[in-house]
Amino acid sequence: MSTSLRVPSSSPPLGAPGTATALLEAYRPGTDRFIATPRLTLLGSGSAAEVPRDARPVSERVRETLAARRLAGDSDPVVIGALPFSPDGTHSLAVPRTLRRAPALREDPLIALRGPDVEHAADWRIREVPAAAEYGRAVAAAVARMRAGEFDKVVLARALDLTSPHELDLPGMLSRLARRDPEGYTFAVPSGPGRTLIGASPELLVARRGGRLVANPLAGSAPRSGDLAEDVRRAAALLESPKDLHEHAVVIDAVREALAPFCTRLEVPERPTLVRTAAMWHLSTTLTGELADPESTTALDLASALHPTPAVCGTPTDVARAVIAESEPFDRGAYTGVLGWQDADGDGEWVVTIRCAEAEGRTLRLFAGAGVVAESSPAAETAETGAKFKTFLNAVGATL
Repeated sequence: MSTSLRVPSSSPPLGAPGTATALLEAYRPGTDRFIATPRLTLLGSGSAAEVPRDARPVSERVRETLAARRLAGDSDPVVIGALPFSPDGTHSLAVPRTLRRAPALREDPLIALRGPDVEHAADWRIREVPAAAEYGRAVAAAVARMRAGEFDKVVLARALDLTSPHELDLPGMLSRLARRDPEGYTFAVPSGPGRTLIGASPELLVARRGGRLVANPLAGSAPRSGDLAEDVRRAAALLESPKDLHEHAVVIDAVREALAPFCTRLEVPERPTLVRTAAMWHLSTTLTGELADPESTTALDLASALHPTPAVCGTPTDVARAVIAESEPFDRGAYTGVLGWQDADGDGEWVVTIRCAEAEGRTLRLFAGAGVVAESSPAAETAETGAKFKTFLNAVGATL
């Protein structure tokens, strides 16, 4: 029998200072699964059950796996893991053998303390995939096709391969990511044999709690500035940018259309607000709704209906997927997929897998993308991906 959601008796009371950061510092790569959200912090170890890989909808397989764990005596089983961008990709979803939980990292005062220093920062060898100039040409080609009326938007990504002569310090990276943006969604989960998906996403795809859902799509962004006046100017300009407001509206319309059939009520604010991370400003809209049938609609049902949104793919979806396949010289894998957790009652949180890297051996593959519309410029979108890379580059002490 697995244990689940149990904290050893020697641990501090749930909610005491240091409870959440203790889970952060306890993470070890390999079989551990760590997720920190604005709602809670989870650290799972080992695997009590893997979600099967077959042709059935993944939400059905997750529901079946959790029900089986309950029948086996697990009082509160939770699935944790990631689904890929491609519908043909391989997921990494499992019920941990043991699971510890704590309040949100942002509520733990110890998260403000300095994390572990970066070791061997100068030793990274960096390769761009593709090079910035080639990426710019792909953006220009997509813009030309959009202006010709072929499609409306595509999100094009590029990657950085960072290789070190030393063993990767994944616990240190995770700690620095979490401490840099404790308001966001920090994660480290196995993504395949010998591989770890690690990152800090700012974007909630959807969460379900009882009969209530929340979605918080982000689209339209600008890099932060170290100069306060310039940083404020960039934020204000983003709120008034016709290009970014249009890009954001396309995403909100798609999210509304996907969620409305599940809801008796769905509230959508008229204008976006701003969300900031350490590296970026984002246009943000928080949608809230009441589920028509919470008994049969799980958090992953909702996430599956939404994925992929135009914020990570484009529109129309099928055309955008084809353009991505033609334009990107790599497989996205879990990047721009879905990552999160769900319990046996159907509650859970699923986030968009961005600001992330996949670690394998002594190599990290970082990902960053930009939403390309007819008004886009290759230079601006290339610069945006460079700014987004900074979230992870700062965590490992590397520069592009």
